[in-house]
Amino acid sequence: MNGILPLWKERGMTSHDCVFKLRKILRTKKVGHTGTLDPGVEGVLPICIGQATRIAEYLTDAGKTYEAIISIGRSTTTEDAEGETVEEDLTIKNFSREQVLEVLASLTGVIEQTPPMFSAVKVNGKRLYEYARKGESVERPTRQVTIYNLELLDELAQYEGQEITFPVRIACSKGTYIRTLAVQIGEALGYPAHMKELVRTASGTFTRDNCFTLAQVAELMEDEQIATCILPVEYALADYPYIEITSANEKEIFNGQVLPADALLNSHDKIVYGINGKAVAVYRAHPTKDGLMKPHKMFPTIE
Repeated sequence: MNGILPLWKERGMTSHDCVFKLRKILRTKKVGHTGTLDPGVEGVLPICIGQATRIAEYLTDAGKTYEAIISIGRSTTTEDAEGETVEEDLTIKNFSREQVLEVLASLTGVIEQTPPMFSAVKVNGKRLYEYARKGESVERPTRQVTIYNLELLDELAQYEGQEITFPVRIACSKGTYIRTLAVQIGEALGYPAHMKELVRTASGTFTRDNCFTLAQVAELMEDEQIATCILPVEYALADYPYIEITSANEKEIFNGQVLPADALLNSHDKIVYGINGKAVAVYRAHPTKDGLMKPHKMFPTIE
């Protein structure tokens, strides 16, 4: 069994829980997810099976789209609704739609984020949440992420109340913390804030429409129809140019040899070589030798 299963992760489960359950359902050990979703978050979680686990990093690196509820008036230890209150402002707040739109625009593009203490980012060999659970605080690395689009989803003209909430849609790069973005939105408006709810609606080319729940996967497996929800590895490689292997280069590619760089690498970071549309190797520019390219991934046994 090789391919990609677009899973809809339900709330209350970790990404690892999903992998554990799928190993049992699919009766295979080679299963891996493509980016952690917190237990309180539901959404698109592409799962790599068999040889497809070799390209899990490509899916992890792909852009993501989320829909979130931002809550203004209270900040928490985890930056979401699960954490303990850090700061609370019970005053009556009042700001216009234009003010919110200005803040969202200011946070669109390349921005800096400091990961929350309750996150899986490693510092000195330990994950931040390990420090946080012991009540310890360490210096966290600030990093750049890209917000491609930040859209306000309601149509209110004015916001007023002790707690103000509004829905947003975020298209962003790998590594973006939506919880932290919620806090940044609040800071720009002048109030403590947190992320109240979150759903991942897309991961790369995978959307909610082509996802299956664990229950649906189990049913398809029972009915021997599991192939209907497993997408070929080529689906995840569709953004890269494809070149059919010929008799002239077949031996070199199957042996994973370094080759003269294809001109397509001038405009793409990777190219795919295959036979009859089936991927055999992903090549990229050689990191140290100009004018050459080398295989980044090989999967000649995928059927």
